[in-house]
Amino acid sequence: MTQFSAKLQYHGQSGALNESISDVVGMMTKQHRLLQTSAMSDWLIGGPLLGPEVHGKAIRSMAAPGTAYDDPVLGKDPQPAHMRDYVDSPDDNGGVHINSGIPNRAFFLSATGIGGYSWDKPGDIWYEVVDKRLSSRAEFQDFANATVAVAGELYGVGGQVQSIVRDAWVEVGIIVPSAPMVSLSTSGPVKPAPADIWPNRPAIVTSR
Repeated sequence: MTQFSAKLQYHGQSGALNESISDVVGMMTKQHRLLQTSAMSDWLIGGPLLGPEVHGKAIRSMAAPGTAYDDPVLGKDPQPAHMRDYVDSPDDNGGVHINSGIPNRAFFLSATGIGGYSWDKPGDIWYEVVDKRLSSRAEFQDFANATVAVAGELYGVGGQVQSIVRDAWVEVGIIVPSAPMVSLSTSGPVKPAPADIWPNRPAIVTSR
């Protein structure tokens, strides 16, 4: 989905967005499988991959990037949680696996702030942006602006959902707190909030 929908270049910030989007989809899939709300989830990626001798919880933490592991052999989780700690490196295609922690945390903050299931409102917003609103060279600011704008289009301009998404990007240092609410022009009328943007998604079972 990340490769063929967004077509993001795999380098620098666009590459880190590529990695983050895949983490977001993977986390929503995990939570869906476990019937977890955003509040119930551990937000850890790749936990079962670490052996018992490794000092760590997972490969990555979307809730707290940089805290997934601290091991004498592997070293310390290098992911930043804020733009002030962005890693500008020639390695790893410009740090795509490292800097993805910043947009990952923005999704975590959005999902837990909105509440409920991550694949509902937050997932709808992220999917709309990935599917229709990005250029191949999009950077963090472009993605942040687009998610805030789409949150307003789908769930009300100036409403609670849009404010939560905007605050999430402020928290990770992408959107300046004093910046006005973002609004993007669209080619048609504002669309109502969709019942289900994710195609072929199994229904949620709330009782067993």
